Amino acid sequence: MKKYVIGVDLGGTKITTAISDLEGNIVEKTTLATGSHLGEEVVMNRIFESISMVLEASQISDEEVRAIGIGSPGPLDAEKGTIITTPNLPFKNYNVVKPIEKKFGIPTYLDNDANAAALGEYAFGAGKGTKHMLYLTVSTGVGGGAVLNGRPYRGNTSNALEVGHMTIEPFSKHQCNCGKYGDLESLSSGTAIAKRAKEAVAAGRETSLKEVETITSYEVHQAYLAGDEVAKEILDQAFMYLGIGIANLIVNFDPEVIAIGGGVSKIGDLFFDKVKASARERSFDFMFDATKIVPAELGQDAGVIGAIALALIESENK
Repeated sequence: MKKYVIGVDLGGTKITTAISDLEGNIVEKTTLATGSHLGEEVVMNRIFESISMVLEASQISDEEVRAIGIGSPGPLDAEKGTIITTPNLPFKNYNVVKPIEKKFGIPTYLDNDANAAALGEYAFGAGKGTKHMLYLTVSTGVGGGAVLNGRPYRGNTSNALEVGHMTIEPFSKHQCNCGKYGDLESLSSGTAIAKRAKEAVAAGRETSLKEVETITSYEVHQAYLAGDEVAKEILDQAFMYLGIGIANLIVNFDPEVIAIGGGVSKIGDLFFDKVKASARERSFDFMFDATKIVPAELGQDAGVIGAIALALIESENK
């Protein structure tokens, strides 16, 4: 009887792999350095190694595992199992699914890491019990995933919910790493918040942040709490823009829950109060009132639990 699944959270710096029962309870977990700079073959072998390690540590055989799920940065082709390209991994149009299936004989599924995290929150976290939910991560960048009618929504090319690249301010001077101007990531991410603070310091504005050697969104938040007007302006604007993005998602997807994770969301009540106020102002009241905007619940394990959820949900429908 196949009573277990494996989840692989494939990141640019580390690979976290876990084996769980069919209720999502983790039996064993391991983390290895990705070794991206060493090339495709090395990273693939480390994925193999991490899977073998959790199987051996748990004393569970390949035959007892129903499926393997992999969450990876995109863009990718989930249907084909191919990572198209991503800045922090060496893979270029590389099929990661087939080698795993060949080595272990276990059905394997690939998805964007934000989609996987959305599945994790849907199955085990803030979206448990819903049919329609969205997940956002606001950290270095801004990403998202959706579960609609109880199924992951990927879109035509498997890359839906790239919410960070939704244009919010078309005439903005702020450029995203993708090359576009005025998208949500360039205006509301942790990176964007830090950039606005550095720009303010460079422009000679009166702010306590000029005394800070390395400015991140954390330092901007601390300055805000201390009453710094420049920090207040920066965060208020970033959270206003994020609220605009969320309002767009509400009127387009009409979800029951929007769960928000990532480092910037850890600011807490200030973050959620400002974002909700901005979203309410730009949504239909009845749609906004029907949508819960809440903190994501899975924290640091969101990636690997999402990969476990991917394995469970995809294999359940086969």
